[in-house]
Amino acid sequence: MKFIHLADVHFDAPFTVISDRAELGQIRRLEQRSAFKKAIDFIKENKVDYLFISGDLYEQDYVRKSTINYINDLFKEIKDTRIFISPGNHDPYINESYYSTFNWESNVKIFTQDVEKVEIDDVNIYGYGFNNYEMNLNQLEKINIDEKDKINILVSHGTIIESNEINGIYNPISANTLKNKGFDYVALGHIHKRDKYYPGSLISMGFDELGEHGFIYGEIINKKVNTQFIKADDREFKELDFDISDIYSEDELIEKLNQIKTENNLYKINLIGERNFIINLNIKLIQKNIIKIKNKTKLKMEIKENNNSLKGISIKQLNQKLKNNEIDKNKYDKILELTLKILNN
Repeated sequence: MKFIHLADVHFDAPFTVISDRAELGQIRRLEQRSAFKKAIDFIKENKVDYLFISGDLYEQDYVRKSTINYINDLFKEIKDTRIFISPGNHDPYINESYYSTFNWESNVKIFTQDVEKVEIDDVNIYGYGFNNYEMNLNQLEKINIDEKDKINILVSHGTIIESNEINGIYNPISANTLKNKGFDYVALGHIHKRDKYYPGSLISMGFDELGEHGFIYGEIINKKVNTQFIKADDREFKELDFDISDIYSEDELIEKLNQIKTENNLYKINLIGERNFIINLNIKLIQKNIIKIKNKTKLKMEIKENNNSLKGISIKQLNQKLKNNEIDKNKYDKILELTLKILNN
C-alpha cells in the first residue's frame, strides 16, 4: 500500500504576526493552495492508495466556504484514493464546522472524538479527532489491535508525552503506550516540525518553523514501512544576524540590506552590533523577501557623568539606579539611549 501523510495545513490562517508586510498573508494563503495541490498531483502521478490528513487542515475561525470547495474539488480528482481526516484543535469537529455541515466527496472519511476502526482489505485504520478546541480524553487507551497480521495504522492529532504524567489540553499521547500498541504506522499532526510521528506543517507558518516543509510519502510492503519526505513549500523561512557596527547611516544600511541574496526564501534580519545612528527603517524600502527586521543593536555612545550639565546629572542618576538594582541592564540601556537622544536634540 502507498500513502501520503500530511498535517497542519491551516488553510486561511491570517499570518498576521510573521511579517511587517501586510500583503504577505494573502501570498502565503495562495502558497498553501499551491502546496496542497502538489500533494494531490503527487497522489495522481504515483497512484497513491491512501491520504492521511492529521488535523488542522483549516482554521475554523477564518476558513471560507470557497476554500472548502477548493479542497473538496481536489479530492474529486483522486477518487481512487481513500482519504482519512482527523480533526485537530484548530479545525475541531463541532456542530458549525464544515466537517459537520459540508457534503464532502464520497472517498473522504472524517473521524470524530470517538475511536473508529475502518477495515479495508489487509489494512485496518484507526482514528479519532478533536470535538472542541481542547481535548484530554486519552482515547488511545481504548484501542486494542486484534488483527496483528494486517497493516494497522493510527490517524490522529495530538502531543506525544514522554513522561509518566499524561496530561494536557491537546490530546496528550503516552509515548510508551503508543509504542506498545504495535501500530505499523502512526500518522499524527499538531507538531509543526518533522519528527518520527509528524510530517511537520505543509508550509512554514513562521520563523519558529525554519527549514523545508512538505509531506511524507510512504509504502508498506510485507509489513515493512519505507518513507520519504517530499518538499511542498517553495520557500523557507530563514533568520540572519547582520552586524551594522561599520555602517554609518540609514541609507547605507538600506543599501546593504538590499544586497543580501535571499533567492526565493523569506528572511528575518536581526540587526546586531553597535550602531552609529538612530534606526527608523521603512520596510517598504527593503527588498520584499526580507519580511521582518529586529533591532538588537546598541547605540555607540560616550557616557560621561563627571560634569554638572543636565546630561551628566541624568546619567549619574541612571547609573545609581543600576547600581542599586532598581533597574536591570536591559532597561538601563533603553533609558540611556532615549535620554541621550532627547538631550542631544
